[in-house]
Amino acid sequence: MTNKISDETIEYVSILAQLELTEQEKQDAKADMEKMLNYIDTLNELNTEGIEPMSHVFPVKNVFREDIVINGDGSEDTLANAPLKKDNSFKVPKTIG
Repeated sequence: MTNKISDETIEYVSILAQLELTEQEKQDAKADMEKMLNYIDTLNELNTEGIEPMSHVFPVKNVFREDIVINGDGSEDTLANAPLKKDNSFKVPKTIG
């Protein structure tokens, strides 16, 4: 089965993609789209009965881990060098009047 793309479809797709195509570019895009659709038809001929669908090529596992504080955040050491501190934070002069 040969797929045919109309000129109206190419025009519509170019508008959606916000592209200004020359006539030659439209013809090239049309030929490319037809090739893609024909290839998809070829893939649809494959027997996939009994093949489980998958969303990833590789096995997916949970890559997240629990957050465990090991050495703390060092805030006490950092605040030890502060000229002024307030409530475990640096106190700075007001810059906006």
